[in-house]
Amino acid sequence: MYRTAAVDGFRLAYERTGTGPPVVLLHGWPSDRTEYRDVVPLLSTADVIVPDLRGFGASDKHPADPTLHYSADAQARSVIALIEELGPNRPVLGGHDIGSRIAQSVALHRPDLLRALVLTPPLPGIGERILGPTAQQEFWYLPFHQLPVAGELIDGRPDAVRLYLRHFWTHWAGPGFALPDDHLEHLVSVYAEPGAFTASIGWYRAGVGGLGRVAAEREPRPAQRIAVPTTVLWPEHDPLFPPAWSDRLDRFFTDVRIQHVDCGHFLPLERPHDFAAAVIAAAGNLPLPLS
Repeated sequence: MYRTAAVDGFRLAYERTGTGPPVVLLHGWPSDRTEYRDVVPLLSTADVIVPDLRGFGASDKHPADPTLHYSADAQARSVIALIEELGPNRPVLGGHDIGSRIAQSVALHRPDLLRALVLTPPLPGIGERILGPTAQQEFWYLPFHQLPVAGELIDGRPDAVRLYLRHFWTHWAGPGFALPDDHLEHLVSVYAEPGAFTASIGWYRAGVGGLGRVAAEREPRPAQRIAVPTTVLWPEHDPLFPPAWSDRLDRFFTDVRIQHVDCGHFLPLERPHDFAAAVIAAAGNLPLPLS
C-alpha cells in the first residue's frame, strides 16, 4: 500500500499492481478499495491503481467541513492529483456507487486525463422519479446521514457498525449474492475506527446525494455533456436504481453505451467478470486477458 501527496490536506492510500494499459478504480459506500478485490486479478496485464477515497479505508479522515472537503468536486481533486502524480497515461477510470459520481466529476473537469469511463449507478437522468413513494422507502438513509445522531449512534461502535453495514450489504445485493464474512469483518474493522464512520458519511453531508438536488437536476447543453467515452453497467436488481432510470443517459453523455447486468447494487463484487470485461473493451481491446 502506498500514499499520495496531500491535496487539501488529504492523502490517499492506494494499491498499484501490474504493468500495461492504465486503469484507475473508484469504490463506493459502504466499502473501500477492497470492493475491487475480484476485479483486479482479472486485469492481470494492466497497470491498475485502486485508491481509498477521502474519508475511507486507510486514506486520511479529517473532521473537515463536508461541503468543502468531501463533495464530488473535492474527491475529484484528489483523484485528479493521484493520476497526475502517478503518471498513468489517460487511464480507463472505473467508478461504482459514489465512485461513479466522483468519476463523472473528474471527466467534467479534466476529460483530457482520461481514455474512457466505466460506471455503475448513480448516474444523471433520474430527476423527480427519486421522489416517488417506492424510491423514498429506499433512500431513507440520505436524510438520516445528515443528522448528528447518525454518528452518535454508530461511530466508533463495532457492533453498531456491523449491524448497519450488514443491512446495506444484504438489502442492496442481488439474488444469490452474500458478502463473505471475512470481507464484512474487514469493512467493520475500518469503519469502526473512531471518526471513520462519520468521515464516510461526509459525502452525504456535503449534499451530493440529496434527494432534492437529484430531483432538480437540469439537462446540460450539448457542449456541456460528458464527452469521455462511457460504458454504463446497470444492474437489473438494484433496489436503489431501477433499470428504467437508465433512459436519459444520452442527454448527459455524448458517447455512452449501456449494458444491463443480472445482479444487485454491488456489481464489482457480484459480477467482477462483467466489470473487468467492460474495462478491457473501454481500453480499446488491448491485451488485457481475463485469467
